[in-house]
Amino acid sequence: MSDFAGLKALVTGGASGIGRATAELLAERGAQVAVLDLDPSSVDKPLLAYRADVTDDTEVREAVAAVVADLGGLDILINNAGIGAQGTVEDNDDAEWHRVLDVNVVGMVRAARAALPHLRESRHAAIVNTCSIAATAGLPQRALYSATKGAVYSLTLAMAADHLREGIRVNCVNPGTADTPWIGRLLSKAPDPAAERAALEARQPTGRLVSAAEVAGAIAYLASPLSGATTGTALAVDGGMQGLRLRPVDR
Repeated sequence: MSDFAGLKALVTGGASGIGRATAELLAERGAQVAVLDLDPSSVDKPLLAYRADVTDDTEVREAVAAVVADLGGLDILINNAGIGAQGTVEDNDDAEWHRVLDVNVVGMVRAARAALPHLRESRHAAIVNTCSIAATAGLPQRALYSATKGAVYSLTLAMAADHLREGIRVNCVNPGTADTPWIGRLLSKAPDPAAERAALEARQPTGRLVSAAEVAGAIAYLASPLSGATTGTALAVDGGMQGLRLRPVDR
């Protein structure tokens, strides 16, 4: 496919996991793609690498300005940078709540705020936010993370309403538990990593974790000019976790 030919895209948190898979897919489909990451050292051509911390407004604005100068404009923002968190409401102190909210929610605000003046100049402007199944389903030991993703979901809807008449579409993807570096680190810390992975897989109706490539495919769908009538939508990429209620397998 070449539906992104001639378009310029920026992927935050694009050096690994879902962000990297998305950046590579958009490039394969014809886009010029810039990656913004805290550590973009692993990013190779044809992707362009830019370093910025999404908790620093000045760094984000300077990086976006550099991307626009180098690419000659901006059509697509993939707001993917984020971090995980575990525990109930009792398990994280105020500082950790502020830190994760700053990255997962305000970080998206900073990137969008810097990108919007440039997106308004595009005929195919789109923003896709990486949300989570945690925004719409109650998951144990994910209070802080779920709160941030619930905010991202609501933010997506508000942004879609605010910018529709400016010609900017805003959507989000809601992955289930994805096989990403963060999940890998989480599993490595478990007392029994194999048992923990099996439990996470069993929670998905498909019986397996979602792949980064599958989430990237959904992001590309929402960002593509072929989806010009789609805005204010949360696309679940969760192996049926949100909507399906399967009967137990007979043994």
